[in-house]
Amino acid sequence: MPKYVKLPADSTRLITSLNGFVEQLNKPNKDNTFVLKQNLITAAALMDQMKGMADAGANRKGVYQCQLTNISQLDSSVYIIQLSYLDNSPMIRASFKFIAKRQGGQYYFDSPLKLSTQSWLVKKVGNFTVYTNTALYSNQLEGFVKKAMEYDKRLKAPAYPSQIYCCNNFVQAMQLLGVEYKADYNSISYDNVATWEDNQSLYIIGASGTDMTAFDPHDLWHSRLHHVVSTDVINRPVDEACAYLYGGSWGIYTWADIFAKFKTEMGTDHDWLTAFNAHKKFGDAKTPLYTDYVIIALIVQKLEKEKGFPAVIELLSCGKKQPDNTNFFAALEKIAGISKANFNTEVEKLVPHENPR
Repeated sequence: MPKYVKLPADSTRLITSLNGFVEQLNKPNKDNTFVLKQNLITAAALMDQMKGMADAGANRKGVYQCQLTNISQLDSSVYIIQLSYLDNSPMIRASFKFIAKRQGGQYYFDSPLKLSTQSWLVKKVGNFTVYTNTALYSNQLEGFVKKAMEYDKRLKAPAYPSQIYCCNNFVQAMQLLGVEYKADYNSISYDNVATWEDNQSLYIIGASGTDMTAFDPHDLWHSRLHHVVSTDVINRPVDEACAYLYGGSWGIYTWADIFAKFKTEMGTDHDWLTAFNAHKKFGDAKTPLYTDYVIIALIVQKLEKEKGFPAVIELLSCGKKQPDNTNFFAALEKIAGISKANFNTEVEKLVPHENPR
C-alpha cells in the first residue's frame, strides 16, 4: 500500500472487507459476500469492469498489481475507495472508484452510480426507468427504449426491470459507474455497457445527441435475447443473423442496406452453400459484414413468416457453433426441411429476383 494513503480509524475492518471483496471478484457477482443484495445490479456493473484486471493474458497472470490509492470519508460509516491496477513500469491498466459502507461487522461495496446521479431527471416507460443528465429525452434514446420493448415482445420475455443511465459521452458514463480509467477503452468516445444480474437489466450509455454508436439496435438485440435464452445453447451465427434482420449493424446499416451490399458482393455467384461456409467478410473494412449471417437471416425471415417466432427460437437454440455446423444443419433440416443437399435451391428461393445474375 502506498505510504501517501491516509487510513481512517476503522482501517482494520475496512481493509479486511476490501481484501475480501477483491478476492471474490472471480466468483459470480451474486456470490460476493461483500455486496448488499439490494445493490447487486449497480455493484455488478462495476464488478464486471474489474474482473481480470490483474492479468495480461493466459500466460501472464498477476502482471498488474492491485493497489489502494485513495480513501475519502463521506460520513462515519461511508467511504469512497479508489483502486488502481499497475505493473512495474509503472503502467496503469485500470483505476476504479467505489463506495464502501459499514453495516454490522463489515463493509459492503457498491458503484458510485446512484450517488453521482441523485439529481438526474427520471422517466418511466413501461418496465424501463431512464435517468438522464439533460432535459432532452432524445430521439435516439426514445428509439432505443422502443426497440428494446419490441424485442421483448417478439421474444415473449417475462417482465423485468430495466434501468438506463444516459449521459453525453462514454468517458463520463464510465466515471459515473466508477471506472476512472481503463486501458481497454482508450480513444472510445461513444459507447454503452450492459449488465444483467438478479433478473434486472442495467444499461449505461455515453453518447452525444447525434451519435448512433451507443444506441446500436444490433447489440441491443443480443442483450435482450440473452436475458431470455441461455448463451450456453445459443448458436452465435443465428444470433448475429437475427441481429442483422431486426437491428441492422454498427448503428449504421439497416437490414435493407446489409442485403443490398450482400447482393453486390455475390454478383452472379449463386453458390450459397460455399458463401455460407466461407464466413466471408464484405462491406467496409472498419464495419465488416459476413456472408453466412445474411444467408441465415433470409432463412430466419422465412421461418418467422411461415411458422412463427418459436421456430426461430428453436434454431437459435441449436447449440454453440461447431466447426462443421453439424448441429445447425441438423436443426435446420428438422425445422425447415433445408439440408446441405438442397441448400442452394432453397436459399435461391429466398433471394429477390432482382438480384444480379
